[in-house]
Amino acid sequence: MFKKLRNRFLIVNLVSISIMILVAFATIYTITYQNVQRETNMELYKVSDFYHSPYNSSKMPRGEGQGSGTGGSTGSGSSSGSDSFPSDTMGDNGGPGGDPNSPPARSVSFMIKTDDQWKITDIHSRFDMEDTFYTEALQKVDQNKVGDSERQTGQFTLDGTDWAYVVDPSGDGHMIVFIDVTAQQGILTNLIYTFAIVGLVMLIVIYFLSRYFANRSIAPVREAFEKQKQFIGDASHELKTPLAIINTNADVLLANQEDTIANQAKWLHYIKSETERMTGLTNDLLYLTQMDDSRSTMIHAKFNMSDAVESIILPMEAVIFEKNISLDYNIEPNLTVHGNIEQIKQIILILLDNAVKYSGPKGAVNVTLQKQNNDVMLTVSNTGEGIAPEHLDRIFDRFYRTDSSRARKHGGHGLGLAIARSIVDQHKGEVYARSVVGEGATFYVRLS
Repeated sequence: MFKKLRNRFLIVNLVSISIMILVAFATIYTITYQNVQRETNMELYKVSDFYHSPYNSSKMPRGEGQGSGTGGSTGSGSSSGSDSFPSDTMGDNGGPGGDPNSPPARSVSFMIKTDDQWKITDIHSRFDMEDTFYTEALQKVDQNKVGDSERQTGQFTLDGTDWAYVVDPSGDGHMIVFIDVTAQQGILTNLIYTFAIVGLVMLIVIYFLSRYFANRSIAPVREAFEKQKQFIGDASHELKTPLAIINTNADVLLANQEDTIANQAKWLHYIKSETERMTGLTNDLLYLTQMDDSRSTMIHAKFNMSDAVESIILPMEAVIFEKNISLDYNIEPNLTVHGNIEQIKQIILILLDNAVKYSGPKGAVNVTLQKQNNDVMLTVSNTGEGIAPEHLDRIFDRFYRTDSSRARKHGGHGLGLAIARSIVDQHKGEVYARSVVGEGATFYVRLS
């Protein structure tokens, strides 16, 4: 059950985070792509405007052997000597260190002029290429989408190089400007690969982190579930014994129906005793449940803790004396705490009753109440067999006993200390025990 719950948590977590990562990466890629396209178009328009300028038109070099009408017999179209156009040193409109007739581009570019039938009439190129290159580049242009008056842009790949182009209507033909955008496309491609790798690594890391936190999150649920199972099992066991005794004694009574009540009184006393035991058990269980439900509604107020301890000890002195147990107490007067006085009295009664039960014949019980820093410390100790170290951390659990036979002999069912801890927790205090086997045990309650 818990494995399925953990796996469901992992799946939901991974799917949710994967969608968030995908949306984030898609948003970043879209923004980057739009920025690259905008910058590419701006550069295209800038180069195109340069070729349209009157100054450049009067000095634009033309390719050798151009205007054959087929586009296949054009010359190289490249300039040489002083007409060459370096691609690295030019600035806008030539700029320092560049040819004033060079296009203001940061990347490699060239221009092709055609007539209205898309026949090459002129080529302006900044590098030497074969004639077929320009013809193939022109063939890559989507001529069907070119209008009569509006610019048309597009991109294509030729010989492993990415090119962007803009088509401008020019008189009785067209002027197409091409620029190399391989670097820009490389950025977008690398961005996709980076997102894929980063996303995969993040999902792997998130999987292990989610698995770790899922186990941490399920641990309290698993613990609560196991405690609930144990609680039900322990409660059933506690109820099973008195029910069996009641059932057995009822069978004895039914088997001797003609006998008098006086002769069968002991069986009735057994039934009554076990009924009272079951009543005490169910009352304690109901009390624990009510405490869990009333944590936020319980009324707390400041009261005299010293008087509360004395009000419990004094009535029990006679009972303790009859059991041949010595009682010694030291109560510091006028100590006050903030809480519910009835619940605090119940803690005192539980600890004192527990100390008397397990002090042994001719044992001794000692109760002290004193101020410790800003808190009030109640200490209840007794002589006796003590508690083994492995039991000290569990004696406050419900139905837990260090010795079931001794507990049943003394009439306990393992809920007293659980109730005491629940009350102390509700008061945001602390309760713990220390013991030396063979000497006795001491219980401490710290309240503020």
